[in-house]
Amino acid sequence: MLIPLSNQPRDYAWGSTSLLADLEGRPASGRPEAEVWFGDHPGDPAETADGRTLDRWIAEEGPAAGIDEPLPYLLKLLAAASALSIQAHPSKAQAEAGFAREEAAGIPRDAADRTYRDANHKPELIVALSDTFRAVAGLRDLETTRRLVAALGPGAAALAERLAGPDAALSAVIGWLLSDGADAARDVIAAAVSAESDEFAAELALARTLDAAFPGDPGIVVALLMNLVTLRRGEGLFVPAGVLHAYLEGLGVELMAASDNVLRGGLTPKHVDAAELVSVLDPAPGMPPVIRARTVGGSIRHYDVPVADFALLAVEPTAEGVEVALEGPAIAVATAGSPELSGRATGERAALQPGGAVLVTPDEGGLRVTGSGELFIALPGR
Repeated sequence: MLIPLSNQPRDYAWGSTSLLADLEGRPASGRPEAEVWFGDHPGDPAETADGRTLDRWIAEEGPAAGIDEPLPYLLKLLAAASALSIQAHPSKAQAEAGFAREEAAGIPRDAADRTYRDANHKPELIVALSDTFRAVAGLRDLETTRRLVAALGPGAAALAERLAGPDAALSAVIGWLLSDGADAARDVIAAAVSAESDEFAAELALARTLDAAFPGDPGIVVALLMNLVTLRRGEGLFVPAGVLHAYLEGLGVELMAASDNVLRGGLTPKHVDAAELVSVLDPAPGMPPVIRARTVGGSIRHYDVPVADFALLAVEPTAEGVEVALEGPAIAVATAGSPELSGRATGERAALQPGGAVLVTPDEGGLRVTGSGELFIALPGR
């Protein structure tokens, strides 16, 4: 079966007022449009054509079509005009323990100070749809960060001291910045806003942009400890558990394990639990992997990720048709052109425009894709 899906954009403040509208070829709403969720996550399930939410549809009709449990992934379109909060996500074991702890404490799941809203981990993949997609991700190597901090001059002396020596622990530095180091963070921000450096011009420009949006926020200094990443269209960034990251600007397809567990580290008015963030943080410096899709067929590309929750395919339709084998429940979303889908088993058809999506039930076994443009397909991993 091919089940058409739709949803309304979420109006987070960092959302773009134009990127999703431009993708879908419609007038801009004038409001921030940040994310469109295509999945059955109870936080914002997609709707089927008959008005049911996807989680309800799966509960009522999924078993007959081969879907016996909630989807293991959540697919989104994401459009950022400004920085998201700096954040990390827990491992599966950390999520289970944290969720049980907060359930036992009686904290409502929708409470502002709730950290663990479910018991799942949240590894994620973002693939750029815009010409460039910018992010900060992972902690920069210490020697380079020490050079950056030295370029800030005396205003960053307290930070430089904590980064000195062979035993400097970045996780401890981040915990300090987000709790007891607020005054020192403001000094570092003031130094970064006025500093000049050829080597770190992009990082200092980012600090100035972030300070205009989040004046004095300690997360600006946390961002200065992180790698600045620019993806080109079609490139992906995979973020595993414990890795700090924040998307800065651009349009992308995002695929993640079905979870809403976020531990924030600044650039947000929302709850920041510095101690809990540090407890899940991977303190090892390094760049999260940039994923370049592997061609598995003339018009099919596969994004390899080291998790079993999800997999992502990109398909470029042809007039002759592209055969795509699928295992498990899949969601396809069009991002360009006019892809036309037909189910392998039933022959059911769906014509998509950019931003349009369908659930492909497991009993189809695959799709034939014709037409033009680009189609991303999310499915369970192996």
